[in-house]
Amino acid sequence: MSVPKMFEHLRIPLEAIRSATNDFAKDNCIGEGGLGKVYKGELLLFKGRTKVALKRLDRIALQRNREFWMEIMMLSQYRHENIVSFLGFCDEKDEKILVYEYASNNSLDLHLDSKDLTWVQRLSICIGVARGLEYLHDPAGSQQRKLHRDVKSANILLDENWNASIADLGLSTFHQANTNESVLSTNPVGTMGYCDPSYMETGMLTKESDVYSLGVVLFEVLCGRLCIQNNNRRGESFIHLVKKHYTQNKLNKIIWVNIKDEINPDSLRAFATIAYQCLNSDYEKRPSMNDVVKNLEDARTYQVRSFFSFYCFIYVFH
Repeated sequence: MSVPKMFEHLRIPLEAIRSATNDFAKDNCIGEGGLGKVYKGELLLFKGRTKVALKRLDRIALQRNREFWMEIMMLSQYRHENIVSFLGFCDEKDEKILVYEYASNNSLDLHLDSKDLTWVQRLSICIGVARGLEYLHDPAGSQQRKLHRDVKSANILLDENWNASIADLGLSTFHQANTNESVLSTNPVGTMGYCDPSYMETGMLTKESDVYSLGVVLFEVLCGRLCIQNNNRRGESFIHLVKKHYTQNKLNKIIWVNIKDEINPDSLRAFATIAYQCLNSDYEKRPSMNDVVKNLEDARTYQVRSFFSFYCFIYVFH
């Protein structure tokens, strides 16, 4: 397949990729998704020797050609600090490979139960994801809104400073930004546990479908566990569990034990309220991504303010 001229400058030779990954050696494989394996390596690019992550699409993935070019188009045209940095691609000898800047801390799903992440760090990660989605939903100067369609913690990458970037935009689709009408999709896509139930049932896709998925991720961050882990003893799903505890004002029972004692009550209230609103069964009652960003920033402000107030108190009475 000939490469569109607008993407030609992003082409990376297969020989260079094979060399960077030691011919796709097992030791260089750092993950595996629905469309293929991800490898780490180093490439000599325009900004010098660069650590990269290379996604090698599986040869038997039925939609890989569509998703391959969609991701190239999305990431080469829409750049944001909270969207994964796209460096190039290879479409050679029946290989389809996407090259990104390397995220040294891998994906969020691997750190949900990490003792290393404080509540403030978790809030900053959530804010970064929300800002990235806000940009996709309402990009400045563009009439086309981007809907991700597969927001989940495994698609959120973290760099050495725990800054978050949204990845895997291969399932994304476009929608006119100057209309609130839904987009009809006859083939709903996404990941079970994160996917908007109304979208799965009706096929009607809106930007609020991404909002719902983000709400699931927010509660994962708070509870320190994946939504797709085993249900509790009563067979309740993760979403049913968090909704029940929220409405009964018993969230403290399911918050990740390592952060429970450090969370300021005002910070928890702001965070949990907006996360719960994201999961509203009526998509029209879900918040905009702009509102999500604002409320998450408020939650972080409350937390940081309480931290400084506590240590000022200690200092004064020392």
